[in-house]
Amino acid sequence: MPTTSEPRTIHVESVMGTVVSLDLRDDGAHDAAVAAAMRELHRADARFSTYREDSEIRRLDRGELRIPDASPDVREVLDRCLRLRAETNGYFDVRPAGRLDPSALVKGWAAQRAAEILVAGGATRFCLNLGGDVITRGRGWRIGIQHPLDRTAIAARVQADDLAVATSGAYERGAHIVDPHMRAAPGDVLSVTVTGPDLGTADAYSTAAFAMGAAGPAWTLGLDDYEAMTILADATVLCTPGFPLLEDAG
Repeated sequence: MPTTSEPRTIHVESVMGTVVSLDLRDDGAHDAAVAAAMRELHRADARFSTYREDSEIRRLDRGELRIPDASPDVREVLDRCLRLRAETNGYFDVRPAGRLDPSALVKGWAAQRAAEILVAGGATRFCLNLGGDVITRGRGWRIGIQHPLDRTAIAARVQADDLAVATSGAYERGAHIVDPHMRAAPGDVLSVTVTGPDLGTADAYSTAAFAMGAAGPAWTLGLDDYEAMTILADATVLCTPGFPLLEDAG
């Protein structure tokens, strides 16, 4: 990690049903950029939340709003979801359990936009963590991946220089990811971590690969510009060749 002698600003806030934390290592004040990035996350929550009855997603699900009448952000996300569904052979689905829920893309998509706001505001070296999904800018960041069976343990560490890192598993909300084809949670995989340039895509890929169960590792081998680490139920760890695993992690 960057040294403690460097300038450091920490910001922590509750949003999207989880916690966002920002570790900023730049000289100078970036208060306006940080505030704008946080507003973007709250704006996404207001539009996409599946828990807020007035959100556009809930209104679409109830038939009170038509997709052509939705905001450009909602239309963009739903269009990406359709393309991801085709790309993942249906394992990424906005209706995995019947109800409209693009959350598997939205969290990473929103965090990516927040990171872009920070960069536009002059930030060059930071780590943005939204509920365990991470974007870094600058070099020297090492990101720990939580062990899927022990909240106090790290399963692995990755070198994360200008990288997005997304993990799907039964962490905060239990077995909430289901195989859309079987309508059941896979029982042969514990977690999937995907790294790459865009957090929204990495988040969606990790969700799809988790839903695939034991077939997920083979699918991740074919991804362009993204790498994956899968922990199977028997504790076997499978990584694609370019996964940025730190060998000294333990």
